[in-house]
Amino acid sequence: MNPPTPRPIRFVHRGQIQQVEGLPPTTTVLQWLREHAHCTGTKEGCAEGDCGACTVVVAERDPATGDLHRRTVNSCIQFLPTLDGQVLFTVEDVSDIGRQAAAPASTSLHPCQEALVSCHGSQCGFCTPGFVMSLWHEYERHEQPQPRTALADALSGNLCRCTGYRPILDAGEQMYAAPRVTLDTARVVAQLAGLQASSAWSGSSFVYEGPDRAAASGTASGAAPGQVQRFHAPATLDELAALREALPQARLLAGATDIGLWVNKQFRELGEIIYVGKVAELQRITLDDGSGGQRPLLEIGAGASLEAAWSTLAQHVPELKEIWLRFASPPVRHAGTLGGNIANGSPIGDSAPILLSLGASLVLRKGTATREVPLSAFYLDYMKNDLQAGEFVQVIRVPLSQADAGEVVRAYKLSKRRDSDISAVCAGFFIRLDGERIAEARLGWGGMAATARRATATEAALTGQPWNEATLRAAQAALAQDFQPLTDLRASAGYRMKAAQNLLERFWLETRPGAPLRADEVQVWPATC
Repeated sequence: MNPPTPRPIRFVHRGQIQQVEGLPPTTTVLQWLREHAHCTGTKEGCAEGDCGACTVVVAERDPATGDLHRRTVNSCIQFLPTLDGQVLFTVEDVSDIGRQAAAPASTSLHPCQEALVSCHGSQCGFCTPGFVMSLWHEYERHEQPQPRTALADALSGNLCRCTGYRPILDAGEQMYAAPRVTLDTARVVAQLAGLQASSAWSGSSFVYEGPDRAAASGTASGAAPGQVQRFHAPATLDELAALREALPQARLLAGATDIGLWVNKQFRELGEIIYVGKVAELQRITLDDGSGGQRPLLEIGAGASLEAAWSTLAQHVPELKEIWLRFASPPVRHAGTLGGNIANGSPIGDSAPILLSLGASLVLRKGTATREVPLSAFYLDYMKNDLQAGEFVQVIRVPLSQADAGEVVRAYKLSKRRDSDISAVCAGFFIRLDGERIAEARLGWGGMAATARRATATEAALTGQPWNEATLRAAQAALAQDFQPLTDLRASAGYRMKAAQNLLERFWLETRPGAPLRADEVQVWPATC
């Protein structure tokens, strides 16, 4: 296979086509903005996608409809080559939009910025540009104020340590009161179409070459001085499969929500990179409705964003809505992928426990060959999985529960902070009731062992038994046979075991055949489903 000829990164920013070359492929969007474009409105806080001070909006043209698709992302962990063929919006652009629409005697601020000022939504101001971008994203999506809880969900990836959220949420409601000021999307779409039609575009497959970080900064590293790093961005599934088989040691990159931290925090060199973000086939989500007599099945491409994957899951299984909204934050969910989250294999990842409870399986591909493995057999040990050299996750197959068949699903997440935090314990529960007896049980757990896995002894204690308090107590006791959790910074071993047993009790209280409790009766937060 002959790869495309390497070329510069090309994207639109500040209304102009930007062409970038000579920088390491792991240069972040934030570094380019502040150090090369000299747009310093975007801030660096945590450099790991947690605080939201670096929030920007990235947009691309939907090839099917021609519409502009926008999403918030954390620029501190997004590598610059991933912008190729897209538009980057920063707080400076939002100011320009407000200035261009302003009447002679009015403010030049955008309505979302003006609302933050008038509602006293900023003190030190360091986090404010990130809030502006998240608010602007919401403003462009909706013409009228949304419920305050929905606005809080949209801002869950933006942390403010001094202002507090009440005045910021006030601003999010008040920004709609001013005369409407919106982006000229037709102009942006035309710019993108022109960028992609140019002779320098040379098709959607893309290779970028640049020095490694150590060579660019003049510091020592394991790589030879001046060593070139290649960033491959294949455009089709077949191209990806062939490239992955040819370069089995290359680093697969999707949303960089984890790999970005390897570079920022651990100063790791990634070597050759294969980026999957341009493979449209990997982003497809399809539904087999079971019309042929089979169980309904969702097939989620491994490159589908966490937001797309989880919103679709919650659409078909409403009990998953709350854990969808508590999974990381909108900027992380917009960038990260379900396949990346699964292949990463973190024992505290939030996808695996839920998918384990639903009986999900993975379609793995190497070259032209595919094989299907149950997710329960995919994880071999801590951060080790069943992927062979040159193989990658292509599709996640998720059987959908059927309430009319007595099937019950719940998902629970415990963390120190409610929003945008890593789980101490995460659990997905599935049971099938035959009358008042449990005919089948699957319990997926994260944070309880070196891998996310099912609690087989606990499942055995439930299966075939009446769903009553005695069965619950037996299942709680059986958890100690399944897990010996560790103590770490997030939780002690004792807390994890007790909390896990309590989650089983909550599950029973919500689903017991006699007088089950409503969702708003078992939590202090407003119920979302």
